[in-house]
Amino acid sequence: MHDFQAEKALVRRHHDAVARANVSNIAAALAENTAIDWLWRGMHPFHERVGAQAVATAFWEPFLSAMSTVRHRPDIFLAGRNEIDGFQSVWVVSMGHLMGLFDRPFLGIRPTGKIAMLRYVEFNRISAGRIAETACFCDIPHLMIQAGQNPFPPATGAHLVQPGPATHDGLLYAVQNPAVGVETLAIINAMLNDMGEPARSLPIEQRLARTWNDDMIWWGPAGIGATFTIPRYVRQHAKPFRAALHEGYSFNGHLCRLAEGHFGGFFGWANLTVQNSGGYLGMTASPGPADMRVVDIYRASGGKLAENWIFIDILHYLNMQGLDVLARMESMSEWD
Repeated sequence: MHDFQAEKALVRRHHDAVARANVSNIAAALAENTAIDWLWRGMHPFHERVGAQAVATAFWEPFLSAMSTVRHRPDIFLAGRNEIDGFQSVWVVSMGHLMGLFDRPFLGIRPTGKIAMLRYVEFNRISAGRIAETACFCDIPHLMIQAGQNPFPPATGAHLVQPGPATHDGLLYAVQNPAVGVETLAIINAMLNDMGEPARSLPIEQRLARTWNDDMIWWGPAGIGATFTIPRYVRQHAKPFRAALHEGYSFNGHLCRLAEGHFGGFFGWANLTVQNSGGYLGMTASPGPADMRVVDIYRASGGKLAENWIFIDILHYLNMQGLDVLARMESMSEWD
C-alpha cells in the first residue's frame, strides 16, 4: 500500500521554502524541491511556464512585491494516484488561501494595506522525489473584490472569504484508509456520469439528489459566488449557467482526478469549451467558443457529496471573448 507520506512531506517542504523566501531569492526557493523542467500551469495572465526561474518571474516575484508576510493557510491537503492515467502518477493537492498584507499594486489591483486572502488550489505531480508538474489556480477576481474593485455585475451567489470544510478535517497529513478514498472517487464519478445521458431526462433537482446531500454547499468562484442547498444551487448557479452556455457546450476531459479519505477532486486544461448566448458574467453574446479551465474539490459525507469548492479561470474565459479585465484595472489605476 502506498501511503503518500514522502510525497506529502515534499510538498510541505516546498511550501515552507516559499514562506521563508522573498523577492530576491524566491526562484532559488522554488528550485529546492522542483524538477529542472518543472511544468507550471497558472491562471490568466500567467498560463504555462517551465522551470523555477520562469515561475518566479511570472507569478511569485510580482506577488511577493505586492504582498508582505505571505503565508499558506491550507484547508484541504490530500494525495492520491491519478485515475486519468490509470492510477500511475502520484499527485498532492493543497487548497486554501495565501494570506498577506496587500501593500503594493498587483496586476493593476490597488493595494489596501490590509489583510488579503487569495484563494488557491494546487495539484502537484511528484516524480523521482521532485515536483515535476503543478497546476496552480488562484481566484484573482476575488482579490479584486476584497480591494473594492469588483469587475462583475451583481452575481447570483454570495461572495465570501470561503471557509474550509465544515468538518474541519481536510488536512490529511497522516496515512488514510484507502478504502474511504475509493468510495469518495466513486461518488465523484457517479456525479460526473449523472451530468450526461440518460440522467438528463430527470429534473435537475432529482438528478442532483442522487449524488448530493440536500444541504450541499457550493463554494463558487468570484463572479458566480457561493450557494447553499440543492434548490438554491439550481436557482443561483445551475440554471443561469445552462441558460447562457447551452450552445456549443463541450466537455474536454480532465488531466488529473483523484481522492483520498473523504476528499477528492480534479482539474482540466481546459475542462469545458462553451459559447455565451448573452448575459453570462455581464457579457453580450460571444462571437465564438471560449475555454473554461476548472478545478473542483469535494468533500463526501454519508455516501454523497456535501461540499464543493470551485476555481474557474474566469479572466482567461473573458479574455478569449475580447474583455481584458486586468487591462481595465490598469487603466483605472492610472487615473487615481
